[in-house]
Amino acid sequence: MSTLATSVVQSVDWAAIAPPGIVAAAALVVLVADLFLPEGRKQALVGITLGGLVLAGLSLLPLLDGDRSTFCLVGSPADCSYVADRFTLVVQLLVLAGALVAALLSVHTLDELPAGEFWFLLLSSASGAALLPASRDLATLVIALEVTTLPSFALVGLRRGDRLSSEAALKFFLSSVAATAVTLLGVSFVYAATGTLHLEAMAKGLQGVDPRLDTLAAAGAALTVVGFAFKLAVAPFHFWVPDTYTGAPLPVAGYLSVVGKAAGFAGLILVTVVAFRPYAHVWGPAVAVLAALTMTVGNVGALVQRPDRPRSAVRLLAWSSIGQAGYLLVPIAAAAYTDPDRQVGTTLAYALMYAAVNLGAFGVAALVGRTAPQNRLTDYRGLHGGHPLAALAMAFFLLCLAGLPPGVIGLFAKVAVFSSAVDAGLGWLAAVMAVNVVIALVYYLRWTVLLFAKPGTEPAAAARPSGPSRPLGAAIALTAVVGIVLSGAPQLVLRFASATLL
Repeated sequence: MSTLATSVVQSVDWAAIAPPGIVAAAALVVLVADLFLPEGRKQALVGITLGGLVLAGLSLLPLLDGDRSTFCLVGSPADCSYVADRFTLVVQLLVLAGALVAALLSVHTLDELPAGEFWFLLLSSASGAALLPASRDLATLVIALEVTTLPSFALVGLRRGDRLSSEAALKFFLSSVAATAVTLLGVSFVYAATGTLHLEAMAKGLQGVDPRLDTLAAAGAALTVVGFAFKLAVAPFHFWVPDTYTGAPLPVAGYLSVVGKAAGFAGLILVTVVAFRPYAHVWGPAVAVLAALTMTVGNVGALVQRPDRPRSAVRLLAWSSIGQAGYLLVPIAAAAYTDPDRQVGTTLAYALMYAAVNLGAFGVAALVGRTAPQNRLTDYRGLHGGHPLAALAMAFFLLCLAGLPPGVIGLFAKVAVFSSAVDAGLGWLAAVMAVNVVIALVYYLRWTVLLFAKPGTEPAAAARPSGPSRPLGAAIALTAVVGIVLSGAPQLVLRFASATLL
């Protein structure tokens, strides 16, 4: 009896689980500290939050020497619930860096939000997002996805008494609940067909599934992908995004557009490329169609935004993020037809570029929002006159998203994605992407021109003298520097896109 009891005891690789663990611990410290700190010393919570995220990022360094895993089955050591491989580390770096920039953007908004609750919810969501890429069984993966999402509902609706904020949180909540229900239904079908939740074992089980259960397994795979499509705001499941981003505090909208999207795409990659690889004929064409639909809906939605409409700048960024999600789906669809490792690298290369410049764009939007609460596109007219550095940074971010020089990193990222579609024999999808890139050029350039246009008879709200707070300025500068460095060495994108990550 003693021998049997000893055999099932496992040692935990604490270094492997340190990144999400440190963020979760920081969240608990913030929650407890908020109970005892007087109002005048709540600023200490900012230091705890930023310190926790930086420490979690540094904890990635010891994991660079090789793949590590923990929480493995005793009888099958290859089936583990937590794996820290190169894919995991890249996504965790993206998540932690994105959360850090979002935290810097959030400092200036704390006057209107309860500080303790805000930092606790942000760190809780970031811990789930850091856990998700390491999850290698569907139970852990779904739990990590919900830990990422559930605090986000509260972050969106944290502005008390704000109707738009409450409406945005409700729409986000309802769509996410539907997504979770669909995902769990799909997971249960696949589990019934294979008898396992571990991704690698599930892939092996699907290769030899009982013919009588083949339809059940295929339906489960399709439903699971649809559930992730809801979470990722993939068209036609995108309806909640514009209103949610508009009603949320701007740093939270930026966080959702980058960190939430990174976690969702990591989960989608794991379930399709790893777990459902034998059913590539089921999810491959479906993801390709969703990619074409998503990029088209997102770019057309951004194109038709009226410049004088309240919050039109934020709504344009929301529709733009939907269009960018369509580009991110292209390599995943290509993975069904060609080398999946290379396509995963392409997706993450594009995601890294998008994360840096999109968070920077939200940072400038937060700066403009300090003097122009309606945040219309027209409020950016003449921004160069009042905030020349912010205008130059915003122009650079928009050109990166458009894929135009000097935003060379955006151009190379789009070329890598376009090449993925061509190499996979998806010429029609490459053609759709080319048309959408042209559509996107129109609204990105239109916004860029506004930044340097002469102000009208009434001075633009954005041009009024109001300097950014230090954290806000640091966030904008950090994202701009990252974008400039990457644009100075664009071959890194192509090298990264050809790397084997899974």
